[in-house]
Amino acid sequence: MSVPTEKLAADLGALPADVDLVVWPMDGPAPRPRFDIVVPPYMEMAKVLARLEGVPTRLVQSQSIGYEGVDEVLPRGLTFANAATVHETSTAELAVGLALAAQRHLDRFAVDTAAGRWQPAFTQSLADRHVLLLGYGGVGKAVAARLAPFEVQLTLVASSAREEDGMPVHGVDELPSLLGAAEIVILTLPGGDETRGIVDDAFLAALPDGALVVNVGRGSLIDTDALVDHVRRGRVRAAIDVVDPEPLPPGHPLWSLPGVLITPHVGGASSAMGPRIARLVRSQIDRMLAGEEPRNVVLGG
Repeated sequence: MSVPTEKLAADLGALPADVDLVVWPMDGPAPRPRFDIVVPPYMEMAKVLARLEGVPTRLVQSQSIGYEGVDEVLPRGLTFANAATVHETSTAELAVGLALAAQRHLDRFAVDTAAGRWQPAFTQSLADRHVLLLGYGGVGKAVAARLAPFEVQLTLVASSAREEDGMPVHGVDELPSLLGAAEIVILTLPGGDETRGIVDDAFLAALPDGALVVNVGRGSLIDTDALVDHVRRGRVRAAIDVVDPEPLPPGHPLWSLPGVLITPHVGGASSAMGPRIARLVRSQIDRMLAGEEPRNVVLGG
């Protein structure tokens, strides 16, 4: 099997004697004629998966949760697993952090700190706000759990209506009747054709004045032009970890509009990632050695 860094190799710890582990950042030809498991570099799959063309491989284990577009670059016949269980908690931390920072103007206070300026301001709370959480998968559930102590009024929305974890989950078809009360919207949906542009002009127009849109899902969820228009008019605010296009180019209006806080797609980029991806990869090794099916298979298999 291969991993992309010496650190991940070390984090895996002692492996069974019959595991041949090589460090391969996939920046050149494959160092073995075949693999049982390949772990590509983090956030670079679109650039490197072609290296597996003609290299028999039983499992490609991603280090990311999202996998939209991977089917277009994954060589035919390969099985691909995502990194569910690795990034949910860190991404949820960032979602709540972005909401807090935007509500309490922490970004502005950081600028004041750098300037040596003492400028108190009355800000919005997170407590008692009506929060609409759009997406109730792994990340969405982690966000909901972390919002509980903040005493928000939480509305859950997913692809279909149901009751889960003892709470009602509304279907996306109910959004028109829910958006008018949503002071904060947190997006955790995956990307793809089904969710592309779900936050469009009509969605934003239905929100109350001053509403905050937090996006830790995928940039493609939001119609960027519509978001720019509504923020520019002071209708809504935004705190976003993912954008479309990404990376956001220099000079883009979102960089300079007041009411926008941007982080550069760092939801899962925390100290929690290393040990968690190592646990997942080690689990895949153990399962393969035991003749069991791998976890988290989302393509192929």
